[in-house]
Amino acid sequence: MADGQRGRLVLVVGPSGVGKDSVIDGARVALAGHDDVVFPHRVITRAAGLGGEDYVAVSPQAFAAMQARGDFALSWAAHDLQYGIPATIDADLAAGKQVVINVSRAVIDAARAKYPGLLVVLITATPETLRRRLTARGRETPAEIEERLARAAAFTLGGPDVVVLNNDGALGDAVTRFTSLLQKTPV
Repeated sequence: MADGQRGRLVLVVGPSGVGKDSVIDGARVALAGHDDVVFPHRVITRAAGLGGEDYVAVSPQAFAAMQARGDFALSWAAHDLQYGIPATIDADLAAGKQVVINVSRAVIDAARAKYPGLLVVLITATPETLRRRLTARGRETPAEIEERLARAAAFTLGGPDVVVLNNDGALGDAVTRFTSLLQKTPV
């Protein structure tokens, strides 16, 4: 548990291609000027400038050093990359802010144990929508897309802290629903 936590951690999860970063980016724009909601950048062992989200690119060695120093509140490995959420979120939570981050479902249990009262927003879309989006972004081979679709079909998540948000339609609709969730008073 994070000592002195008053704010709320909002974890955004969902299969690859569902539009997590697009929904988060839309909420960031919609809530510009709202000092009570923060969107920290993830630290990733990925080359800089590859598009998608705005992240902090570091080498695997730099990531390991950051992790050893305790620079991350949460961290995980996925798809041959390392991901870290800066430990600075603890100060934001202590100040009563909502902290919105895109995470892997693999880190949810650790986050639940450390940050009581969090909200998990599971973004979903149909397999057809996911296939179209994954194909359009051009980062995966057809075989890799099929693997991602199979993982998405097997993706389940439950609990009283989970809200499902469908992102099959217009992005603006999903952003509006997500922003509404963020504007509700934390429990």
